[in-house]
Amino acid sequence: MQYDFDTVINREHTDALKWEPCILRDKFGEKDMLPLWVADMDFKAPQPVIDAIVKRAEHGIYGYTIRLKDYYDAIMEWTEKRHHWNVKKEWIVFTPGIVPAVNYMIQAYCLAGDKVMIQTPVYYPFGKAIANNGCQVVDNALLYDGRNYTIDFDDFEKKARDPRLKLFILCSPHNPIGRVWTKEELTRIGEICIANNVIVVADEIHHDLILEGHTHHVFANISKDLAKQSIICTAPSKTFNLAGLNTSNIIIPNKELRIRYEQVLENNSIWGQNPMSIDGMKAAYREGEPWLDALLLYLEENVRFMDNYLKDNLPCVKLIRPQATYLAWLDFTEVTTDDTLLEKLIFHDAKVALDGGTWFGETGSGFMRINFACPRRILQEALERITKSVSEYCQASRE
Repeated sequence: MQYDFDTVINREHTDALKWEPCILRDKFGEKDMLPLWVADMDFKAPQPVIDAIVKRAEHGIYGYTIRLKDYYDAIMEWTEKRHHWNVKKEWIVFTPGIVPAVNYMIQAYCLAGDKVMIQTPVYYPFGKAIANNGCQVVDNALLYDGRNYTIDFDDFEKKARDPRLKLFILCSPHNPIGRVWTKEELTRIGEICIANNVIVVADEIHHDLILEGHTHHVFANISKDLAKQSIICTAPSKTFNLAGLNTSNIIIPNKELRIRYEQVLENNSIWGQNPMSIDGMKAAYREGEPWLDALLLYLEENVRFMDNYLKDNLPCVKLIRPQATYLAWLDFTEVTTDDTLLEKLIFHDAKVALDGGTWFGETGSGFMRINFACPRRILQEALERITKSVSEYCQASRE
């Protein structure tokens, strides 16, 4: 079956955060922009998902819902098939999104003033969740050698010894740098956290979006000891472009940790679920695999296109080639180390909306994140605009 990822779909006036001019104006100071920022895709969801949601909508009654056996079966079947992890039904806890889940976990496992570790540059809602719940951010900044990112394990182990450190939020695959952590790296993280009684919250929301030549390892599936020490966060939202359905799978093998987490959900009255999300998720996991396989091929081609385009037309901007996700990290440090100037060049001169590097922490200075899950001609237009703006600046700087 052929899948169409080239057709440009007009998303304006659909309340799309990524595209609405009023949001772009408030966020970037320009409303007439090409948006390649927010982490959703500019592709339609798989047709079976659309059909399932339409069928549910046509029923006409949208009352309170429960999650029946086939809901859990769909999650378990998908996880076994794609990731070779045998998940038990009782491990699965519903939360309307992974960002809310991270907030609830901090409430469940930390007291005010406790510490939570992250690895910048990293998905910025993590830091906000830590601060908003009265805890302290501990940064185990990733090491960058001009080409690749690695973990500073000496620093990681030193900070893990702090008795006030209760949680480590692992981004796997990592957003925004696109790293797929090796089994050896994950095992070492786990051993350090077990030795220091640090709970690992593994955000694996991008774990279905692994690019060619790489293998994702579910953190809890590496060993029974790591399973006891961790919480795995997954969702169909990134995989099948269903972020607006607000559904995620929080998988907690450790019964004690699960009970504590479920108590926080109870305290916050989190229990019901959108009926569209139930049917949409089941259809995605059971009938969406061919679409996903075709999507991954298209994303691979977009990465190759972007890499070649920059090398040929703007070699001063380096692509940190992603190993997973549909997000890429662009290194502009040869152009400028002034983030205000960089934002002017990209946001105001090129009128392309990217995620600013410093949004992901101080170590993101001089970088920006681009969402390449879009038709190729949109990606090409964005790169052409960026090339024109940056080239004109560089030419003027030399004169």
